[in-house]
Amino acid sequence: MFLIYNLFARLAFALLWIPALFNLKIRQFLVGRKSVWSYLSSFRSADKKLIWLHAASLGEFEQGLPVLEQLRAIYPDFQYLITFFSPSGYEVKKDKLPGFGVCYLPLDTHSNARKFLKIARPKIALFVKYEVWPNYFKLCHKLGIPLFMLSAIFKPEQIYFKPYGGLLRQALQTVSHFYVQDPTSAELLLSIGLSNSTISGDTRYDRVAGIRERNDSLDFMPGFKGNRKCFVAGSTWPEDHEVIFPFLDKELASSDFCVVIAPHKTDHKTVSSILEHFGSLAIAHSQATLEDLINRKVLVINSIGLLTRIYAYADLAYVGGGFATGLHNTLEPAVFGIPVLIGPNYKGFIEAEALVAAGGLVSVSNSENFSDAIHMLLTQPQASKKAGEANSAHLAKSTGATRIICNGIRARIG
Repeated sequence: MFLIYNLFARLAFALLWIPALFNLKIRQFLVGRKSVWSYLSSFRSADKKLIWLHAASLGEFEQGLPVLEQLRAIYPDFQYLITFFSPSGYEVKKDKLPGFGVCYLPLDTHSNARKFLKIARPKIALFVKYEVWPNYFKLCHKLGIPLFMLSAIFKPEQIYFKPYGGLLRQALQTVSHFYVQDPTSAELLLSIGLSNSTISGDTRYDRVAGIRERNDSLDFMPGFKGNRKCFVAGSTWPEDHEVIFPFLDKELASSDFCVVIAPHKTDHKTVSSILEHFGSLAIAHSQATLEDLINRKVLVINSIGLLTRIYAYADLAYVGGGFATGLHNTLEPAVFGIPVLIGPNYKGFIEAEALVAAGGLVSVSNSENFSDAIHMLLTQPQASKKAGEANSAHLAKSTGATRIICNGIRARIG
């Protein structure tokens, strides 16, 4: 089975060079891995222990970061290595994490895993949420490297729980301990004979709680917002725009509120289409002077890394993906105690389900539904306050996963 898996992995990697000719992300995915071995060799200190964290992309990295930061406070003399599977994580963070090593995870073949572990020599390995790579897991187990899954979540439809999921079930059997988000995940692991799990919750709650406490002010937002109410639409897709733009077209010119739109894709085509839609009311962040900001009602964010801080200025927010590829992070705006609107497809996102049940997230199903909901939140202060307080209360009681995980890891490291 491993032989077939390795052959398939190599074949898939080779075939990716064809679409890489036309797709920047795939090209980054392939080219970026060419420098991993030299980077690792230069980064790794012979006399230091190392903790390795692997995340698929940016969202999973944000889940793992609270654990890494706490471990670094406990073990300041260790080295810390972060690997990414996706360019959307690596390209954003590669030069922005002082004190951490950052590189791509080499393709999951037996030879790559063996070479990687030989150079990195991790004391422990931490894999975030969904990431399961059979060769790395198998060799960590063989070499006696404890491997933990953090903020893991499992669902009945996943391959691990199917008759044909033997290879990946074998990988799970090598995990030293699972720190899972919910009881369902622990029960599913138990159904395949794995009792080594702890229900710790989701470390993202700790991450966003930290974001709320730190000073992440933005010099351009006070000038743009002024004394107006501010609506922030974050991580949006064209499907989201079809829902929220009709209300903005109708109300924006005559109402005293402003809008920040931070699309998930910040390419020229996407940003230009939004700017063209709103005409003279809108401006892109990269082009704006202070005078421009004061005189416009729509600010389009055309760079990555600002959205989390922009939410701090919002009076209400919309989080995209619920009409398209999958709901994005609802905790980031909710932590600021504001009401948040989302699309209808949030089932399976347990934090969103909990916030909807609490009354802090409002799910809308179409443009008319959205117009009614946002109009109510903009014009009824008590309703808006109640929804925001529901979000704050839920987040306040959901922190603590990082402490549970780090206590368990400390017991293994000593």
